[in-house]
Amino acid sequence: MFNNVYKDKVVLLTGHTGFKGSWLAIWLNMLGAKVVGYSLDPYSDKGNFMASKLQDKLLADVRGDIRDQKKLNETIQKYQPEIIFHLAAQALVKTAYNDPVETYETNTMGTVYVLEAVRHNACLKTAIMITSDKCYENVEQMWGYKETDRMGGYDPYSASKGAAELIISSYRNSYFNPKDYDKHSKAVACVRAGNVIGGGDWSENRLIPDCIRFIESGQDIEIRNPIATRPWEHVLEPLSGYLRVGEKLLEDPITYATSFNFGPHISANKPVLEVVQRLAQYYGKGKVVNASDPNAVHENILLNLDVTKAYVMLNWQAKWGLQDAVEKTVDWYQKALTSSDMYDFCVQQIQEHFDKVVN
Repeated sequence: MFNNVYKDKVVLLTGHTGFKGSWLAIWLNMLGAKVVGYSLDPYSDKGNFMASKLQDKLLADVRGDIRDQKKLNETIQKYQPEIIFHLAAQALVKTAYNDPVETYETNTMGTVYVLEAVRHNACLKTAIMITSDKCYENVEQMWGYKETDRMGGYDPYSASKGAAELIISSYRNSYFNPKDYDKHSKAVACVRAGNVIGGGDWSENRLIPDCIRFIESGQDIEIRNPIATRPWEHVLEPLSGYLRVGEKLLEDPITYATSFNFGPHISANKPVLEVVQRLAQYYGKGKVVNASDPNAVHENILLNLDVTKAYVMLNWQAKWGLQDAVEKTVDWYQKALTSSDMYDFCVQQIQEHFDKVVN
């Protein structure tokens, strides 16, 4: 996988106790990387990090806040990573409305601290900075946003990600400019994913975990925004893209020091109601009810990503359609009901995804 570029490399992964971060840690382990995780405590004892017993499978499992610049640098100086995947974030729209200050501190200043660490630590050569599809100025258009479209953000979460993108672009131009690579030897790329689903996510106010909680407690599945359309994709889709970007940066740090979208095929852009109905049908139980609130905080209705650049430059495209993504997600949660260690099951799903041939 990925031309074996990660084998024996020390990789710093921020946010490794989270949903996406835990899956990426497992994949990096499979690739032979020496993973140093830097993150807050896991949100839930049931999440993928704990369910897969990842704390026993890493080179280092460091508890730290991305806003703690001193501890972040101490961790880097101790383990000397060459590559960093920056996933640590406050990742929830509703939480950001309730606590915008922490959201901005984490998502914007946290980004600054990571880039400063890249700038001042000679060991760090390659940085893959993860933001969000919500970084774009959303004008409720039916076609996908391209990497060159305007950054923006109506709500605090989206704005924090748009601001992070501007910060990354500024640092890349000012300190890590590809034209001056021979002087600084640093390569920084920025990646944006769609709405990811998959096993092991237990966040509050997120669609799939909320559905699973309703189902497992025997309650009706309440959905608050049934007509909202999102680019739904399994978590392994963007992670495969992040790893591909890392591979290409290590091979050609000048050409690939840019930004990439990683979203699903347009056919996976479906309304929330349809996604939940598919999930309930495959799970085998769960009645879906509309619990939308006309006084709820603003959330965009339409969102889609254009992935032409990733397809052309990286030969990347999503492998699993929406139904596959839903089924793989449900399979994880149902397996977790009877399994005390989900690591091997995650490895199995990663291998299935990697082996999938797109016609």
